[in-house]
Amino acid sequence: MGGHGAQKSVLLLCGDYVEDYEVMVPFQALLAYGITVDVVCPGKKAGDVCRTAVHQLSGHQTYSESRGHNFTLNATFEEIEVEKYDGLVIPGGRAPEYLAMDNSVLDLVRKFFNSEKPVASICHGQLILSAADVVQGRKCTAFPAVKPVLLAAGSEWIEPVTMAHCFTDGKLITGATYESHPEFIQLFVKALGGSITGSDKRILFLCGDYMEDYEVMVPFQSLQALGCHVDAVCPNKKAGEKCPTAIHDFEGDQTYSEKPGHDFTLTASFEAVDATSYDGLVIPGGRAPEYLALDDKVIALVKHFMEAGKPVASICHGQQILSAAGVLKGRKCTAYPAVKINVVLAGAAWLEPDPIHRCFTDGNLVTGAAWPGHPEFVSQFMALLGIKVIF
Repeated sequence: MGGHGAQKSVLLLCGDYVEDYEVMVPFQALLAYGITVDVVCPGKKAGDVCRTAVHQLSGHQTYSESRGHNFTLNATFEEIEVEKYDGLVIPGGRAPEYLAMDNSVLDLVRKFFNSEKPVASICHGQLILSAADVVQGRKCTAFPAVKPVLLAAGSEWIEPVTMAHCFTDGKLITGATYESHPEFIQLFVKALGGSITGSDKRILFLCGDYMEDYEVMVPFQSLQALGCHVDAVCPNKKAGEKCPTAIHDFEGDQTYSEKPGHDFTLTASFEAVDATSYDGLVIPGGRAPEYLALDDKVIALVKHFMEAGKPVASICHGQQILSAAGVLKGRKCTAYPAVKINVVLAGAAWLEPDPIHRCFTDGNLVTGAAWPGHPEFVSQFMALLGIKVIF
């Protein structure tokens, strides 16, 4: 979706047990905006995997941790040439604890600062900035537990008012947690010289318990970062309530595994939703669509968007809802392969997702097969909404 200038290229610094959202959301959001993103990890090559961690505050004295998705690297650390990149992103999680002790990582970070290129670091990522001695005299925020290290490194601490807080000091952008992503990503795009047009849109997300973790949060925060008003609703739940999510991943078995994901906070109440006030609809996958497809109010909501010709984007198992709503007849559609029978019986022409990240647009409908396709999925939905990121 980028245009009007040379394509931007950024580097994302990864490591084992990087926070799940903090690596994938900026990675896929920036790709969707037309930016090239290389993700590297010391000691690993393109095609290798980093395990991720799910961190969340659950009412205890500190955050909990569980296993996240496996993240596949697309570049090799030892081959990196800093001059080829326009900016650097440093996610949080536990990876920064040991990456901050790696001299090759610290040298890399210093090169970006010395070149005065934009650097965006979030949560515990600021441990690496502190170890690289690049925050002396700079104003920074971070996850509160990082405060003592930043102060010792000579930084001026900015207290995060909420866990969605961000702060900019020159070309350095720092955020408190993954809740900061919408502002964090937007500020980074602007620091790269980007501008966003057509973002005055209102988008509705149709959620449910055990929807896929990435398939709700990546498009949700990607659209927020563009400046859209985004609401997430779930039948029989109100604004502020949570939906548990599921992590679906391929780990060598004949089908995907399932692990607990983050808890996703709803922003609006399903019963109070006025569908006519929204410009588009997003339907995540996971296991939620199996039972949402049985809800008459959900079906009526989906029919409204489709019959009105408003942009609708549905991914993975979300097409079970489209099939039940009877809105696929005569349409071209893809989905997770196991949903092919639903799509075909609903009268749609099946489009094989080969490779699995393929997405397709037919009229006002964007369909994708699984979360690896988010960059195409979000980009095609942006095109229908008339949103552009321009450099």
